[in-house]
This record gives sequence, C-alpha cells and structure tokens, in this order.
Amino acid sequence: MSGFKNFIMRGNLVELAVAVVIGTQFSNLVKQFVSSFVNPLLSLVGGTPDFGNLMVTVNHKAGKPTVFTYGQFLTEALTFLISALVVYYVMVVPFSRLLKLFDRNKTATTRDCPECTMSIPVAARRCPECTAQVMPASEQPQPVG
Repeated sequence: MSGFKNFIMRGNLVELAVAVVIGTQFSNLVKQFVSSFVNPLLSLVGGTPDFGNLMVTVNHKAGKPTVFTYGQFLTEALTFLISALVVYYVMVVPFSRLLKLFDRNKTATTRDCPECTMSIPVAARRCPECTAQVMPASEQPQPVG
C-alpha cells in the first residue's frame, strides 16, 4: 500500500492532474468563445455555420435505411479549426513574443565544445563529455539573440 501512496503523491502525477483539469476548462472556454462570438460572425458573412442537417441516406434490401450524418462531422471539424486558429493567434503568438522579450536580455551561460559539440559552461576549461581541454572564453558572455 505504501508503494501506491508513493505513486499517487509523486509531483508529476499531481501536475498532470492539474494540467488535465485546466486543459478541460480551457477547452470549454474556447468552445464557448467560438459558439458565442466566432459562429455569429461567420453567420453574418456566409450564412449559418451549422451543417448538422446535412446527411446521406442509403437504402438497402433489409428495409431500414442507413443514414450518414456527415454534416455533424463538418460542423465539428469547422469548430475545431476555428478553435485552433483562435488559440494560436490569441494565446500562442502573444505568449511566444512575451517569452522572446524576456529571453532577449539573457546572457549566454554555455558554449559548444569544439571537439564533441556538447554544450559546456562558458568558464569550463575541460569538456565533461569528451574530456578535451578547451580554451577559456576570451571575452565576456554576449547576450543571446
């Protein structure tokens, strides 16, 4: 029983549970944003964005027809595409620009070993991977970017 307790109390599992809950809530938020704002904008431009009534009926000899509701799939695919675009342009692009802004003034702390091209500290005189002697950095570290 203590093994199970250790497994449950691991930090990665708790972080994963939090990520799943937050991801689910964010998914619901994006879906509501699409249905509240994006779909009405699409209906202003090109009519109703709901294709749920599109279907193909195939009759076969047994008597009961088979119905393929491809319109519901098209509606969900369009919602997914719009949601992905909204998340990308509203969340990913601004956040990546913000990260680049923070990383711009960061000084370099590592350099490549000339022998094995492994990343080593700037002040290192010997590579920890290939043990080759490397010349110390002759100048102060320059900002990255």
